[in-house]
Amino acid sequence: MEAKIRTLIDKVLKEYEKRANIQLPANFNYDFGLAKDAQMGDFATNVAFKLARCVKSKPNLIADELVLLIGSEKKQAGKEEFIDRIEVAGNGFINFFLKKSSLAAILPEVRQKDKHFGESDFGKGRKVLLEFVSANPTGPLTIAHGRQAAVGDSLARILQKTGHKVLREFYLNDAGRQIKLLGQSLWVRYCEQFGMEVALPDDGYRGEYLRDLAKKLAGEKKDGLLKMEELKAVAFCQDYAKNAMMDTIADDLKEIRVVFDNYFSESTLYKKETVSETLENLKKKNHLYEKEGALWFRSTDFGDDKDRVVKKSTGEYTYLAPDIAYHRNKFERGYQWLINLWGPDHHGYIVRLKAACQALGHPGEDVEIRIVQLTTLYRKGEPVRMSTRAGEFVTLKELMDEVGVDATRFFFIMRKVESPLDFDLDLAKQKSDENPVFYLQYAHARISSILKFADQPVTADARLDLLSTPEEIELIKMIAEFPKALVQASQMLEPYRLADYLRDLATGFHKFYAMHRVVTEDRELTQTRLLLVDGVRITLRNGLECLGISQPESM
Repeated sequence: MEAKIRTLIDKVLKEYEKRANIQLPANFNYDFGLAKDAQMGDFATNVAFKLARCVKSKPNLIADELVLLIGSEKKQAGKEEFIDRIEVAGNGFINFFLKKSSLAAILPEVRQKDKHFGESDFGKGRKVLLEFVSANPTGPLTIAHGRQAAVGDSLARILQKTGHKVLREFYLNDAGRQIKLLGQSLWVRYCEQFGMEVALPDDGYRGEYLRDLAKKLAGEKKDGLLKMEELKAVAFCQDYAKNAMMDTIADDLKEIRVVFDNYFSESTLYKKETVSETLENLKKKNHLYEKEGALWFRSTDFGDDKDRVVKKSTGEYTYLAPDIAYHRNKFERGYQWLINLWGPDHHGYIVRLKAACQALGHPGEDVEIRIVQLTTLYRKGEPVRMSTRAGEFVTLKELMDEVGVDATRFFFIMRKVESPLDFDLDLAKQKSDENPVFYLQYAHARISSILKFADQPVTADARLDLLSTPEEIELIKMIAEFPKALVQASQMLEPYRLADYLRDLATGFHKFYAMHRVVTEDRELTQTRLLLVDGVRITLRNGLECLGISQPESM
């Protein structure tokens, strides 16, 4: 209905241009959507106010003229019978009142599309590379990584639902100082298994998980590594630890329902000389210069507050150099929109990396970087540490074990990523309406129970005109908003918007259910209300699927 009315308005606007002898600007737009107040109609638009800026006339007079033109167009077309009446309100708002059966026409469509309801071609097949988590393989995933995983995967699902072609990518930091320290730290713990005392590097990894890994390594290799040259033994420990950590990370990701399409190895950038080639490319474009023996990137030419070193006077690359090469590689693979979800410790890198992409010849808007803020766990109103390993971080695995995967994912998703998240463990485990994920799943389960109790097929040829109560109309409108909610979440790159929409839909259903019986002695009304609640079920299911949340049929 919304698309039909918007098409009607656009057609009338062209006629208005002719009559007023004006030409609207190419970027002319207006707001149109569901009316905020049911008394003001089903849909409303401010098009008359927007037009008033282009012509010397009052909005209410323009609105009156547009309504007349719409009426004339309806008569000529003879097919816009879904509109009951049109009114001008306030100083020029145009409100559309639809026939009840017309508003409910979305329900057969929902049933027919089923799992595909909500899909759109908004993205027009744009190729998106979504990079998230990208944890150093130096230990288990923390709850910080867990939030990035839940948000990133949900965003990928939403983007796919709205017509984008998405690749989920994990950037594997398997080169550099951290990996070397990991190998040295495991070597120390391995030596301890045989009664040897070796000093741990100052910045070495002290986690208990490395002691466990060293015990496993000693069981496999016995004292074989002690007979090797130390450098080779440490190199072996480095690969062994990295592979073991990646196995642990992959297991945790699988448990939280995140599967990456590709793991991109940082080390390949050096093996294929991509880093040096990228810097040479920038140098030819005069974006690099030498100063005090170091190589600098002219990032101030692209809005940065100062230029950045990409190669130190020692010959070592800074972190920025491989990052630039990596993003060049992303574009060369044909991706048109690069989206990165990073932790708060990377905030300072946003401007410089976007500057580098611009220097490589790509518009700044083709790179979107969002910072996913940290999570604090609370129990009984107090911050807590879940881990029993003294001095260590809280792992994602520990969190999932305590509250479950569904609650973990939903609580991570339900706030803006730029805002720190307070994760209430007690609330996440409650089986009550106060727990938002339970509230949503219970609505889905209750509808499934109703459909089972009815013991009759849901049909699309029900009498739609029987849906007339305020609660029924509200539900229908909310169902119709689902595709738009998905588009908005993908446009803003904010999965929490979809979570909010689903909570509102569940609230609308629970309100309807508290006031009206679905299965009654009136067979026609029963058939129609079954179609309505099944529309809610399909919408909830599809929305929860986009958030990676299960949809139980009983609870």
